[in-house]
Amino acid sequence: MRVEKLEDIVGKSWVITEKERMLDYLTDETAIEVRPQPASELTLVKPANPQEISSVLKFANCEKIPVFPRGGGTGLCGGAIPTENGIILSLERLKKIDVDKDNLMAIAEAGATLRELIEKVEQERLFFPPHPGDESAQVGGIVACNAGGSRAVKYGIMRSYVKGIDAVLPTGELLSLGGELLKNNTGYDLMHLIVGSEGTLAVITKVVLRLFPPAAASVTMVIPYYDRHDAINTVPKILQSGIIPLAIEYMDRNRNFSQAPRCGLAM
Repeated sequence: MRVEKLEDIVGKSWVITEKERMLDYLTDETAIEVRPQPASELTLVKPANPQEISSVLKFANCEKIPVFPRGGGTGLCGGAIPTENGIILSLERLKKIDVDKDNLMAIAEAGATLRELIEKVEQERLFFPPHPGDESAQVGGIVACNAGGSRAVKYGIMRSYVKGIDAVLPTGELLSLGGELLKNNTGYDLMHLIVGSEGTLAVITKVVLRLFPPAAASVTMVIPYYDRHDAINTVPKILQSGIIPLAIEYMDRNRNFSQAPRCGLAM
């Protein structure tokens, strides 16, 4: 691989070839027993904008070099692990977040983390409903994986909140789909084809996300049960009642006391 070409594109400081400096980019949260093994000859590249990403992809496409878009590495299925020799394309330098309070939209670059997005949105006293899990996950990865999380029953998954996407195709073309609008029923829905594509169709660089006003109040309830089947059977009854909790979590509790509750639901 012509590393000097990549250095010309993004700068020498942002191209890393030493394996000991890229260890955090060779793994994710997949269980060790089933985690794929990374390839041995890899180059880590950290572009600063879509134009640099475009140039990297054009180079890789011309040279037939595999490219692995990299987010926060919080996945659980090994999807971000580079299993062939090639380029790890980190989006971590694309961090900008803007909140359009009037239109209830957030415009976030792909490398911004879920934590940073939530904090920025809450500063404007607004609410981003989905919470796909680990807050160190990056926005681009969350959209690329169409993540859901514990709030999916009440609020749905990421696809429902993505209103616009900027991306770079493997051949280097810049793509802009959707935008800050709720109704867009014109033509083919290419934007939602990219949502959930896991980085196989394009590299997401920026997304427009729908926001909502915050709830007036929230309450946490912990309900003990003596039988786990009773606890589990309560869930559909709650949903059928018309009350949709933000999240429901089952918690087992091992106790030696015969009369003590064995489990519980937290809502």
